[in-house]
Amino acid sequence: MKLVTYLENGTEKVGALTADGKAVRPLPFPDMVSAIEAGLDAVKAAEQGPAAALDTVTLLAPIPRPRQDVICLGMNYVDHAKEAAKFDGEAFAKDKPIAVYFSKRVPEAVPPEGAIDSHPGLVEKLDYEAELAVIIGPAAKGVPAEKAGEHVFGYTVLNDVSARTLQTAHKQWYFGKGLDGFTPMGPCILTADEVAFPPALAISCRVNGQERQRARTDMLITSIADTISELSAGMTLLPGTIIATGTPAGVGMGMNPPAFLKPGDVVECEIEKIGVLRNTVK
Repeated sequence: MKLVTYLENGTEKVGALTADGKAVRPLPFPDMVSAIEAGLDAVKAAEQGPAAALDTVTLLAPIPRPRQDVICLGMNYVDHAKEAAKFDGEAFAKDKPIAVYFSKRVPEAVPPEGAIDSHPGLVEKLDYEAELAVIIGPAAKGVPAEKAGEHVFGYTVLNDVSARTLQTAHKQWYFGKGLDGFTPMGPCILTADEVAFPPALAISCRVNGQERQRARTDMLITSIADTISELSAGMTLLPGTIIATGTPAGVGMGMNPPAFLKPGDVVECEIEKIGVLRNTVK
């Protein structure tokens, strides 16, 4: 299933896309986290109303207002770790093959076709990062890696927009990653039963139609299973928790010369089977 959050006649709803992807059927849940808490079997069994054509509704981010910060992995593809170190060796040093975790503040996620805020006067080097985001289903606490897949509800596309000057100026990345309008997400949640675990999906990013990033989601340094196991060893991952798994090489700071985003640029992050997340910089 592909699940979405959308606006219809001013009302926020949760729904499932039809098989052809051209319409959405409402589901009887007040929000996406409630649907996740109910579980995939309950979502599949839920009574669905009449379908509305997709071009008559407005898609929102699948989880518009996450109840906790997004958990992110930094430099989780080998080639991206190398390009980051070339850009700023002190800020992006990674001497050991261990996960780099940080959190991303998301008061409201940017929807598909929504605007990325360039924050004129504050942000000088605006960058993009296409990422596979994992959505936790059943709460995870003390989960061994071999059972991690049982705690995944589904997957979505996330653009970890970054202000590189702010990110590298501080000793941690929270400010440079967590500005308003810095977390586009969508267009849907692909439920975990649609792909094998761990997912091996093509991931890419285009800026103004030019491909910048291309890789596969099974090229992670720290796997999804190991991430869930390691985090859940010391913290409870609640239903609806979002884990952004890192970005491949090809970000703006890694180009020669660096190519950062500017107002008017169109960024398209795409993951096989999930879809395209398209946003414009304002």
